[in-house]
Amino acid sequence: MTLAMDRTDRARPALRPGVLIWVVALVIAALASVLAVKLPGLKTPPAALHLPLDRLIDVVLGAIVDVVKPAVRFLAWLLTQPMLALQAALNGLPWLSVATAFTLLAWAASGPGLAGFTVAGCLVTVVLGYWTEALNTLALVGISVPLAVATGFGLGLLAHRHPRARHAIDVTLDFMQTIPAFAYLIPILLLFGFGPVVGLIASAIYAAPPMVRNTLLGLQRVPEAQVESGLMSGCTDRQLFWQVRLPGAMPQILVGVNQTTMQSLSMVIIAAIIGGFDDIGWAILTALRKAQFGQSLLSGLVIVFLAVVIDRITRGFAERSRAHVHAAQSRRRLMVLAGIAVASLILGLVVPVLNAPPAHGLIDLASPLNDWLENVLKTWGASLAAFRTWVFYFLLLPLRVGLQQAVSPYTWGFALTPAMIAGYWVVLVAASALLGRRSASLGLGLLITGWIVYFGMTGLPWIGLSAVLIALGASLGGLRLALVCAAGCAFFAVTGLWDKAMLSLYLTGTAVGISLVLGGLIGLAAFRFDGLSQAVRGLADTLQTMPQFVLLIPFLMFFQVGEFTALLAIIIYAIVPAMRYTEQGLRGVDPNVVEAARQMGCTRWQQLVHVRVPLALPVLA
Repeated sequence: MTLAMDRTDRARPALRPGVLIWVVALVIAALASVLAVKLPGLKTPPAALHLPLDRLIDVVLGAIVDVVKPAVRFLAWLLTQPMLALQAALNGLPWLSVATAFTLLAWAASGPGLAGFTVAGCLVTVVLGYWTEALNTLALVGISVPLAVATGFGLGLLAHRHPRARHAIDVTLDFMQTIPAFAYLIPILLLFGFGPVVGLIASAIYAAPPMVRNTLLGLQRVPEAQVESGLMSGCTDRQLFWQVRLPGAMPQILVGVNQTTMQSLSMVIIAAIIGGFDDIGWAILTALRKAQFGQSLLSGLVIVFLAVVIDRITRGFAERSRAHVHAAQSRRRLMVLAGIAVASLILGLVVPVLNAPPAHGLIDLASPLNDWLENVLKTWGASLAAFRTWVFYFLLLPLRVGLQQAVSPYTWGFALTPAMIAGYWVVLVAASALLGRRSASLGLGLLITGWIVYFGMTGLPWIGLSAVLIALGASLGGLRLALVCAAGCAFFAVTGLWDKAMLSLYLTGTAVGISLVLGGLIGLAAFRFDGLSQAVRGLADTLQTMPQFVLLIPFLMFFQVGEFTALLAIIIYAIVPAMRYTEQGLRGVDPNVVEAARQMGCTRWQQLVHVRVPLALPVLA
């Protein structure tokens, strides 16, 4: 009998810790959902848990500012001098000379195509009357981008060489990339004071994280065969880095330079708010205050032009540095370009119209744009309002307050009955069980999604949602991530920000989900069709550098203030990385692996799903 019991115990599988964690979390979530009807303290954190953390932060920050302010103000003065010197140099030269220098740099970097684009962009900037503002913006970006690139490269290299430092750097990057710019502008203003240098520092902080992540990712993805080859050739550590690892990581690092440039330029309007530098950001801010879409759009296009030209020039020179170019040929080309630059300088100084740009635009394109926007609003205003209403009632409202409150005769045309509610839960549990037999993760995900949809992000009991988030962290990252999730939930509870956090989570989560789907499909299409790749890249550059405030004007005119407008704004901002990194990851897969899969008889779909996507996951993540 004892032997039979031992056999039975051995035959019965033990309950794994991960499964036990989820069982406990789901039981807590279910009980909290049922009891929250009678116990309001289970729905939102009670006021007794709130702590005066804001006052503590004020005291600590004030003490720090008093100690470090003198040194920081001296650093601000040091950073201001090269920016002002660059601004004076650019504005002191004839506009023809500066435009010629840009064109020659573009020609030397990427050939006649980019040179032609640069000529057109410079002429358009002069004709629209934004030349001086563009040069002032260039002076700010000319300091902030190198500062962000150098800082990001150094931190990425540090994270690559010292794994212990990587975790701290990752946490810092997450903090820098998620906290709104206006939040960290407050301590920056206290430390550096008002002025252009504050915009410079804010731009560098905002633009550095992509450089760090891409540097680390590029160094990690250098094939080990190349490293082994360098070691077998007798390379020292320094030679191995500069001649093997860095060239191998350069494509991904260039993506970081591109992202850094774009993000720095997208901060120009914030810099204008706190700096008043008479740059493109100030021109956009002035137009926004007057609700002038045409003027703000044209100013934003100037920023896009600067971003594209700077990115293509730096990318072109980086690629040429890896190619073998004959020294004599390089000297002859340099002499020709120098001669053209000197001739343009002399011509600009002699001819007055080529020296000083026009103070006002020669062509008024803003008024037709404003008229066109008003005409679109009159023609399609009713249809756009109907579309906004449909999305709000059938997508946003259920995710916010849940089906139990969103479904009503006023919104959906009918009311939920007890039979409908019971049927919903029966179908959800049955579908999750069937899907769980194939994949436990998919089944569990469907069950949690159904739970969220029914109660809504603002209707979920805080204890139940906290239990689910902690279990999710434990499943994905172990004890450390579970503790991070627990600390985050506790922070929301003790600061009294739980309700606001849930509103932000529901809106951003919806926008990110839509952005991942749309951006992934666009990136996949750009990968499959080379002709579409250039168009997608231009679209990504435009969306990433065009200040969001510019795009908000037509959205506000079409859809007015509301959650739908905020959803569109987040999607436009978040879809760019999804597009860019999907294409970058799929193109970066080793061609030999793809060729091996093709020779094994894999179709294009199988190559994509089973080869390219799994190997591109580090970039996609």
